[in-house]
Parts: sequence; C-alpha cells; structure tokens
Amino acid sequence: MAKKTLKPLAVAFAAGGVFDVVGGFLFLFMIGTGRGIDQPPAHPFYTVFIGTLLWSFAYLQFLTAFNMKRYSANVGPIVFGRIFYAVVLFAYVIFSKDFPTTFLFTGFTDTVFCILFITLGLWGGLRIRDIFLPNRSPA
Repeated sequence: MAKKTLKPLAVAFAAGGVFDVVGGFLFLFMIGTGRGIDQPPAHPFYTVFIGTLLWSFAYLQFLTAFNMKRYSANVGPIVFGRIFYAVVLFAYVIFSKDFPTTFLFTGFTDTVFCILFITLGLWGGLRIRDIFLPNRSPA
C-alpha cells in the first residue's frame, strides 16, 4: 500500500492563499465606488477590511501549507469561511433583484477549493475530525 501524503493538500492550500492574496489586492485597489470595479458599489472602508481579511486568510494558508499534519485543523475554518461566502454570494445573485454577477467567479472558485481541501485531506489520510477539530495533545 502506498504511503499517503498531504503534499497535494499543501499545494492546494498554498494555491488558495495565492487566490486570496490576489483578491486582497483587488479589494484594496480595484473594488469600490470610484475605482475600477464599482458594481456592486462598496464603501472604501469595507474594501480595505475585506482586503486585509483576505490577506490574513492567505497568511494562514501559506503557513499551514508548510506543515499540513500539525496545522490540519486550520483547513476547517478556511473551508467554513469559503462555504459561507459562496452561499451568501449565490443567495444574493439568485434572490436579490439586479444584484450584479461580478463576483460569481470567486464563488465558484471558493467552492472548488472547499471540495479540493476536504477531498485531498481525506485522500492524504486525515479524518474529518482532523480537518475540523484541533488535535488534542496529552496534558
């Protein structure tokens, strides 16, 4: 039996970090009223807030990618955050009249990352508990 590895999960997690770094730059410098992308309009404070939040996610993903086994519980919060974002985005696109579809690409991308993270984690030998709950060390 071949030894299971978390390297594919680490690569996917690092790729998610790169995606979030790019998103952070877009929110900081391109998105918002009076900037390159202004549909839906956003107050500059919120674009800065979201940009820095995305950079925090990216930082967490990059550090976790270097030691997936030890920090595997970090995968869970990132998955929950991405799922929550995608569900809210899709709900607004479907149910809010005239809501622009500008960010649908990110909703689909975040959904794919969630599926990848969970699938590659399980394939690499992690259990669902390892992904969503911290590993308790003996006291």
